[in-house]
Amino acid sequence: MSSPFVADGDELEPCESCGRETPHEVRIEIRTESIERENAEFSREPYRVATCVDCGTESAIRMNDA
Repeated sequence: MSSPFVADGDELEPCESCGRETPHEVRIEIRTESIERENAEFSREPYRVATCVDCGTESAIRMNDA
């Protein structure tokens, strides 16, 4: 069954929670990986964050991992 929120041109991605391909809202976030305050400014990394439009499950992937 297709999502009622799918529009022409929407990109579908697999959702582990839903178990099917659904539309996702995608954004890029800079996240701090260090818990130590003095190193925090040097530990920021870009992440691709996708949120399933159907169920709200969020997934994040570090972008500069090879």
